[in-house]
Amino acid sequence: MAGEKSEGKYDGKYEFLYHIADAKFRAFGLTLEEAFENAALALFNVMIDTSNLKASEERNIELTSPDIKMLLVDWLSELLYLFEVDEIIFFEFRIEKIEKTGEGFSLKGIASGVPIDLSNHKFDTQVKAVTLHELEVEQDETGRFRVQVVVDT
Repeated sequence: MAGEKSEGKYDGKYEFLYHIADAKFRAFGLTLEEAFENAALALFNVMIDTSNLKASEERNIELTSPDIKMLLVDWLSELLYLFEVDEIIFFEFRIEKIEKTGEGFSLKGIASGVPIDLSNHKFDTQVKAVTLHELEVEQDETGRFRVQVVVDT
């Protein structure tokens, strides 16, 4: 995999994979929450290099979904929606908890970012949607989590 354990975080946060028409990535974490956070970071880095941005905006996000894979899709889709509607580039994510509920799974988290400034922010590509194609949420034999996502570009 992409990294080793370090200070309670996974060094290899995500990796981009080959996909013929769209963008595909895997994200990793010592916890499911961390893997979802890193998937969100990968999603935004498909569109723009977020490495030098400083957060000034924050959004609270609470979601429920029937299963864990749909929770991942809903999480990333909600971030993409907020990006488009509120015009914020998100790049810092903190999921407080993902838990099993009577209806499936719930997520409570915070996304932080910066308002889009087209004079300073150069986008590499546009992400249109998060897809169900090749979607994976897995835990390996060491207890680490891996998610895989394909986004429509």
